[in-house]
Amino acid sequence: MSLTVAVTGPTGEIGGSLIDALEASEAVGAVRGMARRPFDPVAAGWRKATYQRGDILDRGHLTALFEGADVAVHLAFAIFGDREETRRINLEGSRNAFEAAVDAGVERLVYASSVAAYGFHPDNPQPLTEETPALGSPSFYYSAQKAELEEALDEILAGSELDAYVFRPCIVAGPRATMLIEQTVGAARLGDPVPLLRRHVLERIPLLKPILPDAGVPLQLVHHDDVATAMAAAVEGRGQPGAYNLAGFGEIGVADIAAALGWRSVRVPRPALGAGSAIAGRLSFVNPQLEWATALATPVIMDTTKARSLLGWKPRFDAAETLLQTAVSARESGFLD
Repeated sequence: MSLTVAVTGPTGEIGGSLIDALEASEAVGAVRGMARRPFDPVAAGWRKATYQRGDILDRGHLTALFEGADVAVHLAFAIFGDREETRRINLEGSRNAFEAAVDAGVERLVYASSVAAYGFHPDNPQPLTEETPALGSPSFYYSAQKAELEEALDEILAGSELDAYVFRPCIVAGPRATMLIEQTVGAARLGDPVPLLRRHVLERIPLLKPILPDAGVPLQLVHHDDVATAMAAAVEGRGQPGAYNLAGFGEIGVADIAAALGWRSVRVPRPALGAGSAIAGRLSFVNPQLEWATALATPVIMDTTKARSLLGWKPRFDAAETLLQTAVSARESGFLD
């Protein structure tokens, strides 16, 4: 029997790739998508998928979306915004989604968590496995929220027969997901004492392109299409329920990001970057974008053996290729102008 899959957030960075994967899956017969903004599924080339506007803060919208579905996929969350705004969407909205999925009697729930759920703790083991506690970092709102949500999911599913797959991707990038580039550029401009002069005058001089501090902290990337492949496997019921780390092969560094942007990097001692990140954390009330900069001070490298062995997952894109595609897309969109 073919599956009916209901997806919150199908138009986001991961959602579009997931719908493409579900459209290609022989196990999936129909897909329902729901998000707040207008969207034309026909223009997107969707054949199995329909779309409705709705808000995860409205339980009635979620009840209608999940009714009669075999699998629920929850991708709707806010990455940026102030703490109160993101907390309302991410915590209240996600709790609504989890509870509505249980009430609807779906067989499986697929949820996009994040590597941020582990927290950015210097004493975390490297690499991180799924057995590492997801403690979050209280000073980083998104990390704290992702950790709290995983606890909430366990509480809500206790006693139910619903199987949950929780994915913890590293930084998601690719043509549809340019957050890495946007945040790097944004943080650089926020930290520039003469942003207007630099942007309009100095950036025209190649030797005075922006400089990114590089403490040698390694970063993992995962392509949005590879995240979608793993989630599609869970939708089909492969492997077993539980948490899964997702990361492409290889690692990059700040120097690689700078090179992809046509910028420069300069090596700095890691303690210096850590001190700067602490200041950024205290100043994040000015712009939440600065809070993301603190994540670059501590290595967070994950082991993906579980996803590869149990789900049969093999990422198509390594970190270097994913970074290249992301930078090209950001440049073509005019973001770097």
